[in-house]
Amino acid sequence: MKLIAFNGSPRKKWNTATLLEHACKGARSVGAKTEIVNLYDLDYKGCTSCFACKRIGGKSYGHCPVKDDLRPVFRKIEKADAILIGSPIYYAVTTGETRSFLERLMFQYSVYDPPRSTLFPKKIRTGFIYTAGATEEQAGEMGFDQNTQLTERAMRRIFGSCDSLWVTDTYQFSDYAKYTSTLFDPAAKKRRRDEQFPKDCDNACELGAQLARNRA
Repeated sequence: MKLIAFNGSPRKKWNTATLLEHACKGARSVGAKTEIVNLYDLDYKGCTSCFACKRIGGKSYGHCPVKDDLRPVFRKIEKADAILIGSPIYYAVTTGETRSFLERLMFQYSVYDPPRSTLFPKKIRTGFIYTAGATEEQAGEMGFDQNTQLTERAMRRIFGSCDSLWVTDTYQFSDYAKYTSTLFDPAAKKRRRDEQFPKDCDNACELGAQLARNRA
């Protein structure tokens, strides 16, 4: 069993990356092999709308024809049993790198037919870990989940399943005094980091184990 985690954060050692590491730890605890791919290390763009993946009889039917760093990644995904995407929420959506990755990943397998068929060769488990500096209440008021739910629905249709974990009110800086951030209470943020984030890591660990244990 192989799980591939994708870090859609520009930071490799902070909230999202740490949660993905715990998720992979959980997957390994039930016998899975894991790999973490940092999307910001790759050279790619979003969908170019060439439609080669939709061209009947075309050599790229069902596969993105663009030759960049995502091509070998997509081949890995087709051999995997589960994928997990982690991303901070920027202005109510996932990061630009994450969104471009998802465009390219999903569109090549989506069929323009009434049942909205999928060309992905099998069913796999998929999941998301979202991180946000906003509190859970603020995230709800600003409708953060409205965009993510639409993406998750598409992931279920294409790949067979999709689970998610939200981690809110995250600790954004190691020293709030260095940044303009009077919206936040640094002491409360630090307390939240010390008391809640370990629980969030445990939840991420369980999500990774869940994705590895259960087949779509």
